[in-house]
Amino acid sequence: MQIFLARNNVQAGPYTLDQLNIMLASGEVVLDDLMWHEGLDQWQRVGNLTNNQTYYRPAPIVSADHNDSIINNVTIFPEDSASSTSKDDKAVSLDRLYGKPERPAENAKNTKLDMTTNRQYTPNKNVSLNKSGTVKAASPKDKVVGNVVLAPIMSRVLATAINGLLYVLAILPLVMALTKMDVDYTKFQNIQDMDAAYQYSMTLMESIPSSTLMMSQVMVFGLFALQLVFITLRGQSLGKLITGIRVVDQSTHRLPSFSKLIGMRTLLLFIIYNLLFSFTSFLGFVVIIVHYYMASKSPENIGWHDKLAKTLVVKADNSQLVKQPKAK
Repeated sequence: MQIFLARNNVQAGPYTLDQLNIMLASGEVVLDDLMWHEGLDQWQRVGNLTNNQTYYRPAPIVSADHNDSIINNVTIFPEDSASSTSKDDKAVSLDRLYGKPERPAENAKNTKLDMTTNRQYTPNKNVSLNKSGTVKAASPKDKVVGNVVLAPIMSRVLATAINGLLYVLAILPLVMALTKMDVDYTKFQNIQDMDAAYQYSMTLMESIPSSTLMMSQVMVFGLFALQLVFITLRGQSLGKLITGIRVVDQSTHRLPSFSKLIGMRTLLLFIIYNLLFSFTSFLGFVVIIVHYYMASKSPENIGWHDKLAKTLVVKADNSQLVKQPKAK
C-alpha cells in the first residue's frame, strides 16, 4: 500500500503502512494532516481514519482503481517534479512539508526512500525513534513488535533478581538481628495455624531493638517510595532501569496508564507475591517461574503479569516517554 500525506496543500509520500505508523507514534505526522491511499475517494483527515489514535489499521481495499487526480491536487515543488520519472516521485519530503531544511542524500548506490526525508539513503533495516533520530540497533535475535524491541527474557529475570536483592539489602538490619536470636522456624511451616505464626512473629519483633526496627522500616519504605517514583515517571523499577528495559502499553507502545503501572503491575503483584511468600517461599518462586516460562513461549514475551495489565516489557527508548499528540 502506498500512502500519501499532505499539509498546507503540500504533498509528501508515498510511504508504507509501517512507516506511517512509526511517524504517527513519533509525532512527525499529526492527526490534523491529510492522507490518501488507494481505496479512498478523497483526501481525509488522518485522525478521522485512525479514530483519533496514533496507529492506523486500514480496512481491506475493495476497489483496485487508482485515482491519480486525488494525489495530484496539491502543490508540487518544481525541482522535485523536474527530476521525477513517475507520478510517485512528485512527492516532497516531510522536511519540506514541515518547513525544515532538506537533508542531503548520502549514497546513490543501493539506496531507497527514507521515510522521514523522501530522499535517498543507505538501506537500514532498523527504524529509530530516539532523540538522535536513529534507531536503537536490534540484533538478529531480538523480537521486534511495531516500533519497539522486546526485552530479552534474561534481562527481565536479571531485573527481578536486582529488585529482590535491593529488598534483601533494605531488610538486612532486621535479618542480622534475627540471626542472633533462637528462632523456631517450624512455627511458620504450619499454614493451617497462621494465627499462631503471626503471634510468634510479633513476639520476635518485640525482642528486636527499636533502633534496628526503625532503620529497617525506613530503608524498606524508602526503597518502596523510590521504586514507585521510577515506575510512575519512567515505567521502570530500579532493576529495569539498571538493565535498560521498560514497561509499555501493548497497544500504544508508550508509558501505560497510572492504573496499569501502579495498580495492576505494582500494588496488585506486591500483594499477590507477599501472600504467596507468606505461605511458603517455594510457592512464590514457582509462580515467578511460571510467569517467565509463559513469556518465553509467547511471540511477544507476554507472561501472566503482562496479560493481567495488558503491557509489554521492551528495551527502553526515550521515545516511549513522549506523550502522544492529542487531536485538536
